[in-house]
Amino acid sequence: MTDNNLKGMGVALITPFKEDESVDFDTLGRLVDYQLQNGTDYLVVLGTTAETPTLTEEEKDKIVERVVMKVQGRIPIVLGVGGNCTRAVVEKLKQNRFAGIDAILSVVPYYNKPSQEGIFRHYEAIVEASPLPIVLYNVEGRTGVNMTAETTLRIAHEFKNVIGIKEASGRFPQIDDIIKNKPAGFNVISGDDAITFPLITLGAVGVISVIGNAFPHEFSRMVRLALAGDYAGARTIHHNFTELFDLLFVDGNPAGVKSMLNAMGYIENKLRLPLVPTRITTFEKIRNVLQQLNIRC
Repeated sequence: MTDNNLKGMGVALITPFKEDESVDFDTLGRLVDYQLQNGTDYLVVLGTTAETPTLTEEEKDKIVERVVMKVQGRIPIVLGVGGNCTRAVVEKLKQNRFAGIDAILSVVPYYNKPSQEGIFRHYEAIVEASPLPIVLYNVEGRTGVNMTAETTLRIAHEFKNVIGIKEASGRFPQIDDIIKNKPAGFNVISGDDAITFPLITLGAVGVISVIGNAFPHEFSRMVRLALAGDYAGARTIHHNFTELFDLLFVDGNPAGVKSMLNAMGYIENKLRLPLVPTRITTFEKIRNVLQQLNIRC
């Protein structure tokens, strides 16, 4: 595994459920095939978009097993392993059951709002425990605390096993500071589909995408064009998705992308509480945009 493997479009996989809210493993396998056939560069399993907090440990293990079995080493797989108890995250990493996994995505501790020094020490402990490279994940809107550029750069320069960051703070000056001052081999990855195009123009290497669940071919093409410097071509695709970007999150994630996949005929529109499907009005807006994009639904 090298840092070069995590460039382009990664997709944060959803977890499909049946009508009874059990995990639909057959549909999960078909969704992985859909990604493999349509240009996705790597997969992120058990992230926020997977509704991971609502899954049992047994379900998580089976999901990872099914994805690894389907992928068969054709593209990298990144596994979400994070939490707000450092000791618990360290213990999970020490279990070392990561066959077929290429890297770990670990979110900034949430809810208990650690200081910047606390965030640094949290990742220091994770680095010491992890058998795999680590990608940081900064998403202030969910964690309640922003990891500053100073802290990110401190971690990046001090720990060679930390190979990048999924940046979803939406703070352009902060992200630009990280890109400008990061060490070689440390990649900045967009954590927000809507700003992926401008971030690539600043030097980001790609995205861990939500909308890529539904549109892997189109969105990976946008990312590749942007990375190749074809900004006009990439901008056209970016603008085609502008309305869907807004609809993705108006009723929460992954409600938006699940409603898209349902309208496209791929999955049941089921989530686990406390998450619920999009409102009917949002669903109809999504259907209308899909029809305008010539997506059969």
